[in-house]
Amino acid sequence: MRFSTAPTIGALCLAAAAPLFLAANVVVGWGWDDPAFSWAAHNISDLGNVTCGVWDTTRPRYVCSPWHSAMNVAFVVTSALLIAGLVLTWRMWGPGRGARWSRWLLLSGSAGLGLAGLFPADSNENMHLLGALLVFGCGNAGLVIAGCARDGTLPSGLRPVTLALGLLGTAGSVLFLAQHGLGLGVGGMERVAVFPMPVWACYAGLLRYRTVRRGAEAHVA
Repeated sequence: MRFSTAPTIGALCLAAAAPLFLAANVVVGWGWDDPAFSWAAHNISDLGNVTCGVWDTTRPRYVCSPWHSAMNVAFVVTSALLIAGLVLTWRMWGPGRGARWSRWLLLSGSAGLGLAGLFPADSNENMHLLGALLVFGCGNAGLVIAGCARDGTLPSGLRPVTLALGLLGTAGSVLFLAQHGLGLGVGGMERVAVFPMPVWACYAGLLRYRTVRRGAEAHVA
């Protein structure tokens, strides 16, 4: 059995991004002692802050992340996996303006995660904010557009999930930027805004891997 190398690697890169990012959020949070890390009260970015102290004038909180280097590496590696996955599966998206725009927007959102890791919030707040806005805006908009693209651009089983995650991420972004937690806490709402893109990538990567595998089996047969 032979696989098409580039799409196979791309699909696996997409599938690996969310588990890595989620694991980093959990493991690095374990390193916090006083205070303990709270998914409701603390932002994802707090895990990557390189210094200890009270942070954020809008919502002051004490931040001290002993394993911040690991989190920032995870930001960058997750970004690299998403970008590599999107590029290597580029031809599998199909034709059309919607598919093209969604790919570029998702690439921009993926790059935003890398910026967030390269520029921790307490080191270069402006560049970190740019990265966050790319994730919030471009990443979720890319999902919405992909979910609305014409037939033939995405596997039929993927489109409803894509649209649902895009709308969820968009709503989470608006509420997070407005500092409304709706019972999840503002930090929890940020996760509603950020997680849909890597979660979608994992699901899409697994589906695309299956598509590539079936194609290879059909070719051999």
